[in-house]
Amino acid sequence: MVNDIDLCVNLGGIAMKNPVAVASGTFGYGCEYAGLVDVSRLGAVTVKGVRLQPWPGNPLPRHVEVPGGMVNAIGLQGPGVDGLIRDYLPFLHGAGVPVIVNVWGTSEEEYAEVAARLDGVPGVAGIELNVSCPNVKEGGHAFGTDPRIVAALVAAVRRRTRLPLIPKLAPNVPAIAVFARAAEEAGADALSLINTIPAMVIDIETRRPVLANTVGGLSGPAIHPVAVKLVWEASRAVRIPILAMGGITGPEQAIEFMIAGAAAVAVGTANFIDPTTPLRVIAGIEAYCARHGLPSARALTGSIRI
Repeated sequence: MVNDIDLCVNLGGIAMKNPVAVASGTFGYGCEYAGLVDVSRLGAVTVKGVRLQPWPGNPLPRHVEVPGGMVNAIGLQGPGVDGLIRDYLPFLHGAGVPVIVNVWGTSEEEYAEVAARLDGVPGVAGIELNVSCPNVKEGGHAFGTDPRIVAALVAAVRRRTRLPLIPKLAPNVPAIAVFARAAEEAGADALSLINTIPAMVIDIETRRPVLANTVGGLSGPAIHPVAVKLVWEASRAVRIPILAMGGITGPEQAIEFMIAGAAAVAVGTANFIDPTTPLRVIAGIEAYCARHGLPSARALTGSIRI
């Protein structure tokens, strides 16, 4: 470590060796990136979203590049919770990295059942509740835009698992603080934000939507300032820690999130461009702390001066 900087953080009961994770849907199940990056060096890996049964996702085309990022409508394609446990989690458990499983469903019962099946599975450190996915026609988005429904969902899952719960909040709501407090009061251990921003791209030659799903979610550098504002607002409303994401391309954006109030960060779209981005972010946070005389990464959290 640089000057013995302590990079360890605790995300709602998840012990991370450093504050840098990877965001759901951008890193597969970890094994896909094993030949490109040392997965064991990450603070945590958030795997692609899973529901109770295997899910095919949306038809092609499912993503498109846009200025400042990308719009995707993958539709949460996944192997189902049993397939995840059987085929993918052993690799991550062997890598010794905490695994956060992104969970979605079409009912409270489905979310809760998936969480229950993950309870006690080796390597699973926490559950990210996807209550706000904008690119599926059922599930996700129906839960994330009403704080009462978010609270009821968190409470239902809380009753079925001892694992840390991290609701992933929707960015397109009138007041993020209301949703953050609702999740905390219902039993959330941490918060994850932001999810992608609902978006649409039209081919002007055909006058048709580019995505087969018509609409999708915008991610990448373009959404970063929006994410910083929402992280700052949410951090002022709750006591539980925040996992921040949205447009991280290097250590600067990650440090900004932490200064705004995040305890940890997750690299997303940048993984498609440069899979070593999370490692650069870890090194950059460490160097920044050394340069500014901070003894730990934790000292960055909420250090904003207003």
